[in-house]
Amino acid sequence: MGGGARELAGYLAALGGWVAALATAVLPQWRQSSYAGDAIITAVGLHEGLWMSCAAQSTGQVQCRLHDSLLSLDVHIQTSRALMVISLLLGFFGIIVSVVGMKCTKVGEEDPITKSRIAVAGGVLFVLSGLCTLAAVSLYATQVTYEFFRESTVPINARYEFGSALFVGWGAASLTMLGGSLLCCSCPAKERRGQQYYRQSQPSTAREYV
Repeated sequence: MGGGARELAGYLAALGGWVAALATAVLPQWRQSSYAGDAIITAVGLHEGLWMSCAAQSTGQVQCRLHDSLLSLDVHIQTSRALMVISLLLGFFGIIVSVVGMKCTKVGEEDPITKSRIAVAGGVLFVLSGLCTLAAVSLYATQVTYEFFRESTVPINARYEFGSALFVGWGAASLTMLGGSLLCCSCPAKERRGQQYYRQSQPSTAREYV
């Protein structure tokens, strides 16, 4: 795969991962009520996310409510919120920086070495964005797992398990880091060696004509 095609593939993968991370942050299905056990004790399906909690009736009606207070939330929710916001910001800047540094764009064509370095910087931003998404989703999943298996008087079919947003988040983190890694492969070493060779060959050529 050529350098330009590799950069384009990495950019598209990272962009898709960022969009999926945005959907992950917005979706309220970070955890959902479990139906494990002998009997279903309620006809209401509960979903909770970083920003709101929802209740789905058996009739199909869904009611959602935003979390009332930030300070009253559990620590893992606040941490996951912060990590997702940081991830989206890093990814947004990665989108802008990568467009400038990619070979298929005409911005800064007169300096290919600097252009390649900018593409690498965009890839690094994408990798960091993916790591933040992975940390946020994994932290939340760890807390859900702990609450599900800990000793409690709450029936097992009234506890919470993984929601669909967690799986979307893991996929988003993988895509973003994969795309960022491909962009980081835009190493300008070959261009640098070529430029050094060109500079060294210029004086000797000039002396020959004199």
